Amino acid sequence: MTEPQTPAASRPLRSFSRSLPMALLQARESVMVRFRPMLREHGLTEQQWRVLRAMSAAGRSLRPMEMAQMTFISMPSLSRLLKTLEAKELIHRSRLNDDLRGAEFGLTEAGCMIVAEIAPHSESTYAEIESLVGAEDVELLYQVLERVVRRLGVPSDGPDSV
Repeated sequence: MTEPQTPAASRPLRSFSRSLPMALLQARESVMVRFRPMLREHGLTEQQWRVLRAMSAAGRSLRPMEMAQMTFISMPSLSRLLKTLEAKELIHRSRLNDDLRGAEFGLTEAGCMIVAEIAPHSESTYAEIESLVGAEDVELLYQVLERVVRRLGVPSDGPDSV
């Protein structure tokens, strides 16, 4: 059996430990592991919480495309999430006046209540992260990540483009 040949002109890949996507995923996992138990206690997945959180932050009903852009959840996945959240009676669907085929979604009273119930736990988790990482480093991280997004942009073909 012959070993695969590599073209002489090709450059070797950077070290796996210096893969930016992997480093971002590892950092995300380090953060999310602290939020998951709280979400499980409330019967929510990370993605469901992301949708509820986005709706709460918007303070108004949102169209699915707006939610997909805010939450970086693909439209097929978002459609399933919306059905699940609707069945849990955490969100409601309403028709758009200007487009009878379109819909928008908003939080129900129960949805608002679960966001309000989770909020203090979420904030205490952020406080824990800041105490472990350092408030200055967390703020620096936000600034660096905002700069990366500003300079590289957001993929125009949606959250699942990578």
